[in-house]
Amino acid sequence: MGKEISTLKRRLKSIPPVRLIVGSFLVVIVIGTILLALPAAARDGRPTPFVDALFTSTSAVCVTGLVLYDTWSHWNEFGQVVILCLIQIGGLGLVTFTTGFSLLVRRKLGFRTIRLATENTSGSVIHITRLIRMILAFTFFCEIIGAGLLMLRLVPKFGNYGIWVSFFTAVSAFCNAGFDIMGCAAPGSSLTAYAGDPLVCLTVGALVVIGGLGFVVISDFFTAKLQPRLHGKASSALNFHSKIVLRTTAVLLILGTVLFFILELDNTLSGMNFGEQLNAAFFQSVSARTAGFNTIPIGREKDFTKLITIILMFIGASPASTGGGVKTTTIVVLLAAVASVIHNDDDAILLKHRLDRSTVYRALSIVFLAVLTIFVTTGIITGTNSSTDTINALFEATSAFGTVGLSTGVTPTLTETAKAAVICTMFIGRVGPVSLSLAFTLRKGRSSNSSVLPEGRIVVG
Repeated sequence: MGKEISTLKRRLKSIPPVRLIVGSFLVVIVIGTILLALPAAARDGRPTPFVDALFTSTSAVCVTGLVLYDTWSHWNEFGQVVILCLIQIGGLGLVTFTTGFSLLVRRKLGFRTIRLATENTSGSVIHITRLIRMILAFTFFCEIIGAGLLMLRLVPKFGNYGIWVSFFTAVSAFCNAGFDIMGCAAPGSSLTAYAGDPLVCLTVGALVVIGGLGFVVISDFFTAKLQPRLHGKASSALNFHSKIVLRTTAVLLILGTVLFFILELDNTLSGMNFGEQLNAAFFQSVSARTAGFNTIPIGREKDFTKLITIILMFIGASPASTGGGVKTTTIVVLLAAVASVIHNDDDAILLKHRLDRSTVYRALSIVFLAVLTIFVTTGIITGTNSSTDTINALFEATSAFGTVGLSTGVTPTLTETAKAAVICTMFIGRVGPVSLSLAFTLRKGRSSNSSVLPEGRIVVG
């Protein structure tokens, strides 16, 4: 027995970190599927069909928010707790939790664990211990504060049950999941009852934005800005990555708010006063970037508004965050590369920094694989359901890949084949298309080809 365990440990150590991370998501999804399929998880006491349980588990672990059933109406308290645990684990990553637990019980991290944690959080090996501690502490702090603010509105309405609703919503918001249990008031309503409520919308919106910035940015902001001020010292400049993320996030939030306000002023925003309209427009701009909550009926949006939302969902949040999409920095890198071609420059320049060509190639690969995945999923949805038009199918596929969770009402009508396609798309969107590809293609001990190859010239454009 001891020999078999030793052999298993050696095999696990030989597996590339990226493959173990992808595998950890699969393990959590399988466990979640088994638990959600149990009769004890459903409100009516009946077992949930396996495919539907798998769909829900994948949506929760991949912090997507697409649902086949209203979360409150179908799942009882046990099922809701399972979903919330899957959201929390999926949002932060199983590796982050296991590493954090090792730190909590004062165990030293081995080099293998550090490599896994670094791959999972996109952090520096030197500061990974501090980063993991910060991630866990900051996450729980934000979720508790967010839940406390939501209780001010939800406890008076739902009584003591409002405490659970507040915590569920806060965790789902910070993890950019989009699941809600507002069905206790009106099934499938999400946050539509609070479209004009600044307390609810701004609290949920703030949790979504902070969770989508990325823990590397949050750690850098704390180290460079907040920590020095607490010790009476002058703050230092943020690193290059943080500057790009913060500026891009601000531009997307403002641009999304303005466009949504203008396009939907005479449609879904009609009947509200100016403050409520601005509040709803801002919230939808935030939510479209991988959160999945909605304060207005998505199905009633104009097609052009849906197209804008699709673009925002495709871009998504930032690296090492709880959100999905191709990531803000990926789009910025590609725009810098396009600008360099237009100006006939050899290198892509961004904020007076030269971008490494491997970064540009990776960004291009991510976008290409993302577009391919979305197009294939869109084709499967339209091909298996003739009643779904292309724009709504594209919306659903992009929402799945971006782990957003917004839907125009297509999700409950998906066929078994389409459900399988969306499940795969959610998983690819959460772990990343390049990471998933590497998980299948990496080989231990594989060395790069050092031979000099002839230059291949090809005409493009």
